[in-house]
Amino acid sequence: MNKNQRHYFILEQLQKQERVWVTELASCLEVTPETIRRDLAELEMNEKVSRVHGGAAAFSSGEKEMVYARKLSLHLEEKKQIARIAAGMIQDGDTIGVDVGTTTVHIADMLEDVHSLTIVTNSLSAANRFNLAIEEGRITAEVIMLPGVTNPYQLSVKGMYTVELLRRFNLNKSFLSCGGLTHEAVFDFDIEESLVSEMMMKRSREAVLLTDSSKLNKKSLFEIAPISNLSYIICDQEKPVDWQQNRYEWISVDPSSRKDGNHEGRLSYPS
Repeated sequence: MNKNQRHYFILEQLQKQERVWVTELASCLEVTPETIRRDLAELEMNEKVSRVHGGAAAFSSGEKEMVYARKLSLHLEEKKQIARIAAGMIQDGDTIGVDVGTTTVHIADMLEDVHSLTIVTNSLSAANRFNLAIEEGRITAEVIMLPGVTNPYQLSVKGMYTVELLRRFNLNKSFLSCGGLTHEAVFDFDIEESLVSEMMMKRSREAVLLTDSSKLNKKSLFEIAPISNLSYIICDQEKPVDWQQNRYEWISVDPSSRKDGNHEGRLSYPS
């Protein structure tokens, strides 16, 4: 079976039973468990199933946000292209905020020859990658890890202490993620992490949202802020034609650039 046929089979089985299991699907379809896990991750991202331990169930909008490690592998190339454009906005001497996300985490990997940065983050994964960039000599910087309660599923910290310390910073730019984006507002899954992102946005001169196109026209649990609070949106597709005029600038990854490794962006100004 090809991928589409496997997906059809999995969804068909979920119409007959409450759960499907990775090991049983792998044996039945004669593929590896890793292949089935990738299939289930993609089906979950498309809101066809909800992952459970060892398998999947029929999709439920009440399920929790996907675990960070699983999200990281989805739409990976698009996320890297978006992060490359975001990295190009960072200048020597900037103080930047980076929230928790599987797109924002790639920004550090894209930085070269940038100096005297200050990075403020609540992402354990992003902090590690910025530290690696410092160790490799690609940047000179100081990484400030915000305090708070750890969320091991999202490799983040959050809570009252996180928001309160962040309130004291003045940031040149913040680079933000989301769980959903409509023409009206920015959304995410975790209420406390959303409050951190909201404060990061408020404390920044420019707020830059990084999102792949799978998040467009979707709402998750909690509204972070109105879309009008953003300065830039970087995405792997053009701004939806039916979205209303707004003050932010939309930067789309040029699809033609994916063939030759050049990852320039293209501005789509409000019409």
